[in-house]
Amino acid sequence: MSFALSKGAPVTFKNFLIVTLAAVSYLLASYFLVGFKSDQIVLICIFYTLFYASGVTRKFVLGFSIFIVYWIIFDYMKAFPNYNYKAVHLSELYNFEKHLFGMEQAGTIVTPNEYWRIHGTTFLDILTGLFYLCWIPVPLGFAAYLFFTRKREFLYFSLTFVLVNLLGFVVYYTYPAAPPWYIQYHGFHFFKATPGNTAGLSKFDAYFGISLFKDIYSKGSNVFAAMPSLHSSYPLIVVYYGLKNKLGWANIFFITVTVGIWFAAVYTSHHYFLDVLAGITTAALGIALFNLIVTKSRLITGWLNRYEAIIQ
Repeated sequence: MSFALSKGAPVTFKNFLIVTLAAVSYLLASYFLVGFKSDQIVLICIFYTLFYASGVTRKFVLGFSIFIVYWIIFDYMKAFPNYNYKAVHLSELYNFEKHLFGMEQAGTIVTPNEYWRIHGTTFLDILTGLFYLCWIPVPLGFAAYLFFTRKREFLYFSLTFVLVNLLGFVVYYTYPAAPPWYIQYHGFHFFKATPGNTAGLSKFDAYFGISLFKDIYSKGSNVFAAMPSLHSSYPLIVVYYGLKNKLGWANIFFITVTVGIWFAAVYTSHHYFLDVLAGITTAALGIALFNLIVTKSRLITGWLNRYEAIIQ
């Protein structure tokens, strides 16, 4: 039995059952791990719509399932807070940051975050907010471009993106660390129930009279996951694959966004320079590791060939 779809091959009843079972399993697991949220229904509706709309959209959503899996893993981290497994580092990063990158302010040494809190401007508030908004649409937009133009490079980029995140998650659980804004508001005292905070990005929201960043950070999985800054990793992956694919002037834009996000992370007190450097290192390690795996593993190469055939 099959169901005819517009502009594409039919979906078999077996595939229908697999997709339905996956959706039900996701909802049940989500309910028990993180509780029911409307976002979960929205995600399923988007997947179902694209899967059944046409052959093109079905291939698209199957390709982007790599990112869906990443998002689900990230969301489920709420059920397993890293502070339950390791002590959170509060003063160590702050003092080391001040030692390496400290800046003089009124006769005393402060961290770059503290310096920019004093010397920030409306222009920089808006600019850094715009840069920080790019960490989601730029990688996803770039992935969409690769999907329609270079399927194999799309798979390489997507899997590298997930691998870098997994490396970052390992550090989150082995070295829980508080962000700079936490020290600003709570000092060196640990409060595990601390919710996410927009920190310096609140100025962007206030200027435009919106709650954009407030809504984003209310969905955060873990406050104590500042090291490494994966916000700093993502655009670097884009830059690498942009240069690899010789995208010309687009790479100037990617590099500008990357540097802008690095500065914004510090300016808005979401990360230390040390976190940014760790994010850069994590991206470089993830890229190198993925390239090594692809070169050495026939099993991975075979899987990539089969997956590429599905989304062609």
